[in-house]
Amino acid sequence: QVQLVESGGGLVQPGGSLRLSCAASGSIFSIGNMGWYRQAPGKQREWVATISSCGNTNYADSVKGRFTISRENAKKMVYLQMNSPQPEDTAVYYCQANIDAGLGYRGYWGQGTQVTVSS
Repeated sequence: QVQLVESGGGLVQPGGSLRLSCAASGSIFSIGNMGWYRQAPGKQREWVATISSCGNTNYADSVKGRFTISRENAKKMVYLQMNSPQPEDTAVYYCQANIDAGLGYRGYWGQGTQVTVSS
């Protein structure tokens, strides 16, 4: 059974930094795109960033230049480095990955980790 588990969330001051991690585990043949999404209170979940299996990255305009997505394929990990976060970045952050567990690729989600940006 495939699982995605996020870690690294918490309280961070505006202008600080925080790194989120997400570990994939289970019977995994291959991992395609991995990404981060977030959902603020009262808002819909929104896309933050994506990284392909060969390292190509894309970012939402709202985080471009401040957040960096990376991955370690051998460890089945994806990261989100959050620099200069602002209060509007406060949200539950979710890891998402397209994983082939033997029956073709399908999307999986983590349970989410809370990030609060406040002084």
